Amino acid sequence: MLKLPPVSQCNELRQSMEKDYSSLCDKQPIGRLLFRQFCNTQHSLKRCIEFLDAVNAAAPLPRISARVVRACRLRLKEVPSKELFKECVRVVHRYLSGKPFEEYQESPYFSRFLQWKWLERQPVTKKTFRHYRVLGKGGFGEVYACQVRATGKMYACKKMLKKRIKRRNGEAMALNEKRLLEKVQSRFVVSLCYTYETRDALCLVLTIMNGGDLKFHIYNLGGPGIDEQRAVFYAAELCCGLEDLHILRIMPKPVWLSG
Repeated sequence: MLKLPPVSQCNELRQSMEKDYSSLCDKQPIGRLLFRQFCNTQHSLKRCIEFLDAVNAAAPLPRISARVVRACRLRLKEVPSKELFKECVRVVHRYLSGKPFEEYQESPYFSRFLQWKWLERQPVTKKTFRHYRVLGKGGFGEVYACQVRATGKMYACKKMLKKRIKRRNGEAMALNEKRLLEKVQSRFVVSLCYTYETRDALCLVLTIMNGGDLKFHIYNLGGPGIDEQRAVFYAAELCCGLEDLHILRIMPKPVWLSG
């Protein structure tokens, strides 16, 4: 059963945590959710959040300067795209990172965030999960379906056997994979959620892809083959994932159908 600690137990974490708006209120899922709940308590902040959620709606906020509005209108005429709101989004985030962010840190919502962060920092072990069937195989071991005991959420656990890593001199490769997955935040690349080790293996717990791999879709799902529309869609998703990796200067290994 998931149990949050008392707020008083999080005081040390409050003092030591770096107060970075982008990390605490935008990139971290729990922090993002709680900051938005805080903003919903004030009408002006709620409007900012509504703008960020509906960035495709051309409705400039009063706080955005006339220069930015003119630039957006000009871009809308020249090249209509989502990118025309980029400057507006930057201005809204800059505003939210000021006084609203300071007020958020004094609110019960931030205290709840600290409780979650304290819980997040507790050691993750094999006992945190229930382990199920094998989903696939990798160079150093196998990938299993697993479930967090406290929440019931499903993940994919990539177990890399220490003996195989040592036999193939793959220590640097395994560590590099963990570090790269920690950096990536993309809808089109699996996310690293937990890491832990056992006596025999290093384990990476990743988001699970329930739809199956591309090989399954080509040969087993109404196949063989897939129609052109689906092929274009899958290719676009692959390109988006590769682009997000290249932005971080990450070169992925070759893409396999069963990967």
